[in-house]
Amino acid sequence: MASAEEASRPFAGLSDVSISEEIPVEGDIAVPVGPSTRDDEFSTLDEPVKETIVRDLRAVGNKFIHVLYPKRSSALLRDWDLWGPLLLCVTLALLLQGGAADSDDQGGPQFAEVFVIIWFGSIVITLNSKLLGGTISFFQSLCVLGYCIMPLTVALIVCRIVLLSVSGKVSFAVRLGVVIASFGWSTFASTAFLADSHLTNRKALVVYPVFLFYFVIGWMILTFSPGN
Repeated sequence: MASAEEASRPFAGLSDVSISEEIPVEGDIAVPVGPSTRDDEFSTLDEPVKETIVRDLRAVGNKFIHVLYPKRSSALLRDWDLWGPLLLCVTLALLLQGGAADSDDQGGPQFAEVFVIIWFGSIVITLNSKLLGGTISFFQSLCVLGYCIMPLTVALIVCRIVLLSVSGKVSFAVRLGVVIASFGWSTFASTAFLADSHLTNRKALVVYPVFLFYFVIGWMILTFSPGN
């Protein structure tokens, strides 16, 4: 019976053990407080909301500048965000909705259709890039594809102004030239940022879906006609 009780309480005898005060105890349990690190300096937990908004808007503006002057740079990939792509997507959808989509006899794109086409196309291209061995992350690719829609968004604004001022073949020729230029700019800018993230023998397989993606958006802009 005694052996069973001892087996059930293997550390029971330790309660009677006492440590003499004459035995020195070494060590220091104080937590050292070191100097502030780089992460502490850039912490935004205590940052005012106004400064946060201004900083984010400045970052979005810098990315737009990178798209206007595309070059092989990691700036757009390093600090990625989806605010710019969301703004451009909503702008495109709103501008395209005010045209032939409002009439019953023509099948123009609705807001949700444009929104889904842009984001679904970006996701498909991103997945294709990852399957081909791309080295950038999923959201970095979405950021690049979204920001590079900016030339096409500007082209849509120009085309709407042309439709209000000129009509006929002249209007179509001007809009065609603007759309082709913006399409080439968007494709060139996106491939410039994504060029170093894929193997040399697979770049064509990555560029081709990007080409189709911006071509579809450019076609929707070119075939846009204002509602009666």
